[in-house]
Parts: sequence; structure tokens; C-alpha cells
Amino acid sequence: MAGTALLVMDFQRSIVDRFDSSAALEAAVRAVGAAREAAVPVLFVRVAFRDGFPEIAATNRAFSALKERGPSGTERHEGAQIHPAFERRDDEPLVTKRRVSAFSGSDLDVLLRGLGARHLVLAGIATSGVVLSTLRQAADLDFELTVLADACADADAEVHRVLTEKVFPRQAAVGTVADWSAGLR
Repeated sequence: MAGTALLVMDFQRSIVDRFDSSAALEAAVRAVGAAREAAVPVLFVRVAFRDGFPEIAATNRAFSALKERGPSGTERHEGAQIHPAFERRDDEPLVTKRRVSAFSGSDLDVLLRGLGARHLVLAGIATSGVVLSTLRQAADLDFELTVLADACADADAEVHRVLTEKVFPRQAAVGTVADWSAGLR
């Protein structure tokens, strides 16, 4: 599927452990397997910071609490590593972002241009965080978008439902990993 890339976002150890996300993790692992079989590039995205958190301003409500908790949000900490269930390969880029959107504070746009990607397939935790923010920014950048609803998770099941059923369809195709995988064959 030329021009397509799968973004697997914030499936890092500390976030997977914080959410009830086992079903989404399993679905995302299946999506990665299908992408690999179809030679669709897979990019893993994580949120992490330098030692000492110099990227986090005191005014940033979303991340300032992380700064207080200590090194768990730093790039080298085990919690910031991609979940081992994916068995990330060396040829699959690891994008480190500094904010909620996968584009914010990262080199994602450069990587996508290098790959010739115009269609992004999104999987991530949380639906109301990285998925929503990335979808909005990617839509503004004129990417074609697909959200794999079953490969996304949110702390609030109702928020996940509203986003995937009512909000995301305005800017993206929304489906399941099984449907997307079947279209790759």
C-alpha cells in the first residue's frame, strides 16, 4: 500500500500499564503484523523528555505533574520504552515527541515526507490525547487518515466512543484492525 504509514502512538510501558489497554495493545500488535506483511512502514511514537525535563514549562498543566514524579518520563527510563509486545525492529523509526500530538516537538513530518506517506493509519493511547491531537494536526496538513478504533484506548470509554463514532469520522475513516488488514491483501 504505497504512500501509507502506520503510526503506533504512546504504546510505551508506563502508559500501557496506566490504562486498561490490553485489548487495544493486542489489536495494535495485530495491526503492526499486518503492516509488516504488506510492507507498510511502521513508525512508533512515544512521549519522553530529556533528563531534568527542560522541555516542560511550569505553565504546562498536562506535563508539569510528570516533572514532579521524577525520571519515569525521561527518554532512557524503562517506562518510556515501546511495549515489548511489538518486538520493534531496527528499521522501524522511533519518534520521540515532547507534547501530546505526534507532530509536536518531533521529526515525524520529516520522516513521513522521506517515506512519501500521504495516508496515515493511527493507533494509540489515549484516544482523547495523542490520537485526537495527531488526527487534528494531520488533517490540517492534508494527510488522508484512518483510525483503528479497536487499537486505541482511553481512560473514559464514553469519550473513546464519542470520538471514534462522532468526531473522528469528520476527518478520517474509522474502522477495525481486521477490516484494515483485510484491505491490505
